[in-house]
Amino acid sequence: MGASAPGLRRGRRPVGSFGPMDPTPVPDGLALERTQLDDLDVAWLTVPGVDPGAPLALCLHGFPDAAPTWRFLLPALARAGFRPVAPWLRGYAPTSVPADGLYQVGALARDAVRLHEALGGGPDAVIVGHDWGAMATYAAVGWQPDRWRRAVAMAVPPAGAMFGGLTSYDQLRRSWYMFFFQSPLAEGVVAADDLAFVDRLWADWSPGYDPSPDLPAVKAALGGPENLAAALGYYRATLGTGTTDPSLDAAQAGWMVPTPVPTLYLHGRDDGCLGADLVADAGAHLPAPGSRAEILDGVGHFLHVEAPDLVNPLVTAFLAEGA
Repeated sequence: MGASAPGLRRGRRPVGSFGPMDPTPVPDGLALERTQLDDLDVAWLTVPGVDPGAPLALCLHGFPDAAPTWRFLLPALARAGFRPVAPWLRGYAPTSVPADGLYQVGALARDAVRLHEALGGGPDAVIVGHDWGAMATYAAVGWQPDRWRRAVAMAVPPAGAMFGGLTSYDQLRRSWYMFFFQSPLAEGVVAADDLAFVDRLWADWSPGYDPSPDLPAVKAALGGPENLAAALGYYRATLGTGTTDPSLDAAQAGWMVPTPVPTLYLHGRDDGCLGADLVADAGAHLPAPGSRAEILDGVGHFLHVEAPDLVNPLVTAFLAEGA
């Protein structure tokens, strides 16, 4: 399963976007735009010419990842009648590194809500998240469910499903990197040899998949020392001593509640990051009517680029239900 990868280009941006030239790889057929959210400058991808009045479909990436890996889903969402937007998350270039140094899940949820406001989203908006983006999705809909009609999460299950298996030996062995990222050695190790550490994570997490179309954009997003430190900051705010803000407690708590809107959860059976055994009862933690969870055979962690011919119809059909 799969589809031919749209090419990645470096070059001229649309007027009103970043400026005359852009070093960020942009997939063919997509446009790069920018929105200011208070002190955070957010870069995002969309499909040119999409109806500005169509329901917003916000797509949030994870680690080690970047907005261009949504290059298959964004056009599919546009064809399904949505206005797709895929931002680079806080700290991932070309989105700015936040001055507040906050990388907790509540900050990601707040960014999603602010984008919803800034881009004119209504109660018909939908949200899609992969990996850290999935955690941000749970938090955003748990915190402010009236903004989102439906949600899709991939590769990180709801909190209630995840916590029961995180302490198993097999999962702790898969999750070793999260603990390593608490070390001051992590930045140097991950950055070495042109971010070869990232190559190895993709190989381990999506076995048998060739990520060569994806890694240039991923490495561009992580290439600056400040960007890599920001990406590691997500793990440090969750498991270590990273900065957190009590004013985000309500947003932070959103990802711990049973997801209150209809939600589709997708997980690859060959996922080398979070084992499929960990998510067997994910559906039990999605109580909203119409929710369901599916484990997809033959794909790993980055299922949205590994098998777009399988994932895109599942996502678009689910999000279109009841519209």
